[in-house]
Formats: sequence, structure tokens, C-alpha cells
Amino acid sequence: MRLIRLLPLLAASLGVAPATSAAPAPVPNIIFILADDLGYGELGCYGQRLIQTPRLDRFAAEGARFTQFYAGSTVCAPSRSVLMTGQHLGRTRVRGNAGGRQGLAQSLQAGDVTVARVLRDAGYATGLVGKWGLGEVDQPGEPRRQGFDSYFGYLNQTHAHNHYPSFLWRDGVKVPLANDLVPVGSAEGAGYSRNRVVYGGDLLTAEALAFVERHRARPFFLFWSLVTPHANNERSKELGEGNEVPDQGSYAGRDWPESARNHAAMITRMDRDVGALLDRLQALGLDERTLVMFSSDNGPHREGGPGYDPAFFQPSGPFSGLKRSLTDGGIRVPFLARWPGRIRAGTVSDHVGYFGDLMATWAELAGARPPANLNSLSLVPKLLGRGEQARHPHLYWEFYEQGVSQAALLDGRWKALRLRTPTAPLQLFDLQTDPAEARDLAASRPDLVARAEKIFREDRVDNEHWKLAAAAPARKK
Repeated sequence: MRLIRLLPLLAASLGVAPATSAAPAPVPNIIFILADDLGYGELGCYGQRLIQTPRLDRFAAEGARFTQFYAGSTVCAPSRSVLMTGQHLGRTRVRGNAGGRQGLAQSLQAGDVTVARVLRDAGYATGLVGKWGLGEVDQPGEPRRQGFDSYFGYLNQTHAHNHYPSFLWRDGVKVPLANDLVPVGSAEGAGYSRNRVVYGGDLLTAEALAFVERHRARPFFLFWSLVTPHANNERSKELGEGNEVPDQGSYAGRDWPESARNHAAMITRMDRDVGALLDRLQALGLDERTLVMFSSDNGPHREGGPGYDPAFFQPSGPFSGLKRSLTDGGIRVPFLARWPGRIRAGTVSDHVGYFGDLMATWAELAGARPPANLNSLSLVPKLLGRGEQARHPHLYWEFYEQGVSQAALLDGRWKALRLRTPTAPLQLFDLQTDPAEARDLAASRPDLVARAEKIFREDRVDNEHWKLAAAAPARKK
């Protein structure tokens, strides 16, 4: 008996691990699904009553649902830049939708380190499916130059707003589709119509499922960047504008405006596609080896076509503002995380996090080393119930349309806003008692105003394209 007790000590002294020691846990596959312009309140699990989202509601019930999670920005390109780099809007490369600015203002650069590069260096197969918006084929931000082994979808974000595209990109090569323009009308009233043959979102779903199938034998990272429910922004009489979807499904008979029926159908179709991915993971035996997260790039849009009223579905939930707002309606987004056997089912968390935290989170799970000097805190303790969860003392945003605006969230409670110019009066709101940000308390809390002023001055650095003093209106996208 004495010898048996001494065996582990003897093995340790000889540098031999006991036979019963546990092998290191395998690293998980990681899938991040990003909706486009989906509001905080547009899923059933976040209070939506009119739009059906049964698979995402089940997703939430089987994992964790966060109630105070923030996008990187209130518009798409900078939000993705924060996600990719783990740096907030005062430091990330792309800080706005560039519009008519120089194209490189909306491209990541060779020196930027993305989470895709970090995971690829750790041995992951990395793939992008869907909308990119951070660099085109001839730019340093092209996905293969930023850590993705492969990609399929839209490089240009304006191109991504067309749900029946005439082409998509696969690894630098144009893939033509049957949705070309055809002439209509007489010579005097000639115009064009689009053949609506292939729905872009269906192609992206098929590609996401195929990526998982191809890489099932090794750890993979899939960034599935959806283009729904973003409206088609092609502002032309011939091509139309609004919410494009092949059919209205269960909403076809509703006594709603057509634009509302289309919008609801886009979201329910997205929900169906997410469910198809979860089913494929289970069929392949990958369910318990895969962390799947779901969120949206910013708040809900107002561009839904003729007669569209964004208030119809109350898409921002209890918060005020939409996309392009720095109030919580523009930046607080749904965030779900599911990993059977590792994340406790039915978890609801009020932890304050944002897109930048995913760099540190995924790097820790992958056993990788992220870059230094990030604005990123790992969510692993909160997700897995393991150790003490670090918290941000504040979060920061800036926005470059119609001047330049800034926002800061202090201690997860106090929201400071400065709108349109760096010299505008600072507003202060208590999100605990005033989630709609209707009562400005700046006059009664000079201490918090001074703290926010310091953040606005010191928590950011200019880059050549994004400077507070030189902000100019950008084209809406």
C-alpha cells in the first residue's frame, strides 16, 4: 500500500506523467454568425412578438443570451474592423463607411493583425462566407491577406446590399451569376430590370455548410457574415429599393405593409438558415466540439422600401435610436453563444461586453497569443463559469457621418454622448433608470462629465483617414 501511494511521487521526480493524467482538452471549432442590420428587439428571445425566430430562440435556450452586449460601431464597416482587430473605434483601422473618401480609408492594412490571422497561426482553417467590407481584391485588406484561407461572398459592402447579385467573389475570382440586368420598355421609355434567379443568401448558406463539411477533421474558424436583413439600397426606379426576399413565407397573408412582410420573411429565412447550420454540426458529430456565436453588426435600419416604418416591429426593443445612432438602439445588439456541454443552457448574462472582446476570447480558447495593446477582454470566464470575469471600466465609440460624434459607456451604466462636433456639450444618461436615454443628467454629475471628457480626449489616436478635426459627411450605406 505504501508503494502504491509513492508511485505518483516517484513518477513526478523522474519527469514521467502518471498514466491517469488527463490529456489537454481539444481546442473548439469556432463559428461566428453576424446578421446585417438586425435590431436588439428583432428576435423572439429578446422580446419580438411578430417575427418568428424559433431556431435562434432555441439557440438561446441551449446556451447563453447576453443582454448588454455592444457592436463595434453603429454602421457596418467599422463594426467589422473592431471585430477583426480587437480594438475599439478610437484605435481600430477602419472607423466609418468611407463613401466617397479614398478607398483605402475602408481597407485594413498589411500591419493590422486580425483574429483570423491569430487563429490561422494557431493551426485553424479559417474561412469567410458573406459580406466583408474591409478591403477589395487590389487592396491590403483583401481577406486572404488578412488571415483567411478562403472566402466566398461580397467584398464591397455596397455590392452586398443587393440580394440578387450578378456576381460574387471566391478567393479573388469573380463568380458570375444569372441575376444580370435585362432591358425593358420601349425605346422612348427604356430601362432595366434584374433577373431574380439566385438569392445571394441561399448561396452563402450552402457555402457555410460546405465549409464545415470540408474542415470537419481539424479545428476551424468560420466567419459567416450574413447580408440579411439589410435592405437593398440600389436607389433606382428600375431596380427598386427595399427588403428583398424570394417569398414572404408565413407572412404572405398578413394584413401588413408589403415592406413589413418582406422584412419579417428575411429574418425568419435567416433563422431557418442558422438552424440548418446547427443541424449540420449535429449530423457531423461536431456539436459538442463547436462554439457558435450569433450577433448583429449594428442596430436596425430605416431603409426598407416604400412605406416601411421601422417602428412597426419595435426593432430596437426598449432603447432609442436606430443604425447611425450612438444611443443604445444603434449599438446594443443581440449576442448568443452555444457550446453544448461547456456553456450552461439557459444562461442569461448582463455582463457588459462588445465585439472587441472576441479577439481575446477566441485566442484563449485556441491557445493562441493575441497581439499586445488590445481593447479586448476574454469572455471565457463568463461563458464557461471558470474564474473571475474581467470588466471594462468604459467602452468607447466615434461616428463619422454628419460631422463627428463620440460616445462612452462608464461602468456599464452611464452613457456619455457628444454629437456632431468635438466642441458640442456633453450629454449624460443613466441606462439603469433611463434605457431610452431621454433625460440628460450632465448638469448633476460633473464628476462623470469630467471622466467622459478625459476619455474623449485620450482614449483615441488619429490615423491618416480618420481625424476628429477633419471629419466630413460620408455617403450613407
